[in-house]
Amino acid sequence: MTTTALDYRANRLLAAFAPEDIERWLPHFDLLDLPIGCVLCEPHERRTHAYFPTTAVVSMIYMMDNGASAEVAVVGREGFVGVSALLSGGSTPNRAVVQTAGQLLRLPAHVLQVEIDRGSAVMRRLLRYTQALLTQVCQTAVCNRHHSLDQHLCRWLLLMLDRIDDDSLAMTQEMIASMLGVRRESVTEAALKLQGAGVISYRRGRIDVLDRRGLELRVCECYGVVRAEYERLLGPTG
Repeated sequence: MTTTALDYRANRLLAAFAPEDIERWLPHFDLLDLPIGCVLCEPHERRTHAYFPTTAVVSMIYMMDNGASAEVAVVGREGFVGVSALLSGGSTPNRAVVQTAGQLLRLPAHVLQVEIDRGSAVMRRLLRYTQALLTQVCQTAVCNRHHSLDQHLCRWLLLMLDRIDDDSLAMTQEMIASMLGVRRESVTEAALKLQGAGVISYRRGRIDVLDRRGLELRVCECYGVVRAEYERLLGPTG
């Protein structure tokens, strides 16, 4: 669904561009309002567009041959989906799925290719974002190997909160289990621990974060590493 209103400043990556740079892109943008679960691109599908979330949040999910899945990164208003288009890679083995319903700006991939040829400040900033995203992917792998599910859940919740203007998430335990690559029963146990500690309130299909500081005290170092790298490369996220 394409809408008429267009405020690129709601995406922090775009908001940091110089006016003369963003002017080149404005005629090419489409503003999409997408529901939760909408698939932006499938594994190994050629990327024809890049997506710059403004209010939506997108999960990058790796799909196994047996149907199992796990989230490798989350993208919100701080960045964009479509690094393979920027780097001329064509496709990736990941699926991009809208995790939080909202709006995204869609840009044809060939516009990114022009920036490669220009060697502009836009290109340099997009590459810095790519480095930050790679840090998130790597840290997710480390976290999954070395930290507890309780810590994974806290990290995931904090990453989501950083990308929305709300303390509530419309999210079922089945969806969280799919993102974390674990059994639903394990998510239930971890969520109940956080609820018992007064950090979250959970009811079917919705999580309300009551104590963000409590999440930060329980999370592993991985969340801080990722947040610090985004701020170093792109500026404050708050």
